[in-house]
Amino acid sequence: MKIIKTNLENVIVIEPRVFGDHRGWFMETYNDSEFKEVGLDLNFLQDNHSFSATKGTLRGLHYQMNPKAQTKLVRCTKGSIFDVAVDIRIGSPTYGEWYGVELTEENKKQLLVPKGFAHGFMTLTSNAEVQYKVDELYAPECDRGIIWNDPDIGIEWPVDITPILSSKDETAPLLEKAENNFKYGK
Repeated sequence: MKIIKTNLENVIVIEPRVFGDHRGWFMETYNDSEFKEVGLDLNFLQDNHSFSATKGTLRGLHYQMNPKAQTKLVRCTKGSIFDVAVDIRIGSPTYGEWYGVELTEENKKQLLVPKGFAHGFMTLTSNAEVQYKVDELYAPECDRGIIWNDPDIGIEWPVDITPILSSKDETAPLLEKAENNFKYGK
């Protein structure tokens, strides 16, 4: 696998090796020993799978607070998405900055979103499917969000349409008002 560092500490893009022939292709989406070899010692506990019927569906920006914070390994298995991580670690030199990457069924890239980062994605195609691993179980009491269009973050979403949002995401607070217990360096 190829590891691509981003402008945000510990947010990385992973390009798996894809082996193809006349029958199709094969790839490992996760290999614990290979991840450990590159310094990623993770213990995934839950797999999630979402389906979005309409292009322009936006999910996020979501995170779980401590003590149930999650690292996510995200990939798009059908269609394409623009996937985003936002640094929300108080005191971080990149606090409030974001990184975005297109994940598609064709490019097979994955985005690792560590604890202390909010995560969201917008579908670039209809009928998009996203699968992701997390290293902590879902805990509704720790579930939080930030509004997708916070001007202080300034995410440049690639689709210039009014996104399709859940009621939870429509009413999420700005980063400056969001409940957050992440501290940089801890």
